[in-house]
Amino acid sequence: MSAAFLAGVVAGYGVAVPVGAIGALIAGLSARTSLRVGAAAGMGAATADGIYALLAVAGGAAIAGLIAPIATPLRWVAAAVLLGLAAMTAWGALRKAGSAARPERPTTPLRAYLGILGLTLLNPATVVYFAALVLGRGGEGGGFWFVLGAFLASASWQLLIAGGGSLVGRLLTGERGRLITALVSSAVIAILAITLL
Repeated sequence: MSAAFLAGVVAGYGVAVPVGAIGALIAGLSARTSLRVGAAAGMGAATADGIYALLAVAGGAAIAGLIAPIATPLRWVAAAVLLGLAAMTAWGALRKAGSAARPERPTTPLRAYLGILGLTLLNPATVVYFAALVLGRGGEGGGFWFVLGAFLASASWQLLIAGGGSLVGRLLTGERGRLITALVSSAVIAILAITLL
């Protein structure tokens, strides 16, 4: 049990720690809204990592083989979605800065969770990563304990990113600070989306 759990923790941090577009999105969302919304978004990413770890343990080689032929189109879809999110974030920040306080549709924790869950599930490299780890251990993935370790590691990292974004958001409480945060977040997301291509 403990070896499988530890392997899952290492695998979970391995996939979560490199800050990519999802991490930037979670940090930016926390900075612009609240820790609660950012934490929900982070849990969406962790849930996707947990789902992919579960799929890898259940049948990683077969699933990786099925996904391989469509990996490129999935990367294109993920890049397009990220570019759209970057554009919407920048446009919303610029529109808000250029006008009087206009009511906008609030980002709820549930919407943040579901949005990041869906976006993270578009990354087929994650299931390939977990499948390779499971296969590298001779097909012995560790079952439940491996998946739990991967999920908890990813969740702890995503919550750290959300907390960091929220802290930055509190430090930059003025309108100009929020505008800069949103534009920087949009630029980083756009750059990371382009690297998927």
